[in-house]
Amino acid sequence: MKAIVLVVAAAGMLASGPGYAQTGADVVKARGCLNCHEPDKKKVGSSFKDIAAKYKGDKGAAAKLIEKLKEGKGHMKATASDAELKAAVGYVLSTK
Repeated sequence: MKAIVLVVAAAGMLASGPGYAQTGADVVKARGCLNCHEPDKKKVGSSFKDIAAKYKGDKGAAAKLIEKLKEGKGHMKATASDAELKAAVGYVLSTK
């Protein structure tokens, strides 16, 4: 009986609130990145494809881009959590 209660409680915690992981695609959509960027063509900002090509092979690219977004250097300052930024940058860098 105790095991059933624990499983139900754990499932409730997982389903409730901001503790769940978002995909990078979800983050760029929710945070408005698509207002200025598109996956495959230049809009106001560079395309995700062009950004990924620019940083291809750069092992520190994700950290550099996250820092730029946090600081607002060369881009508007992002108001997203570290986890959201990591997911979004990973998504952008994986664009082909």
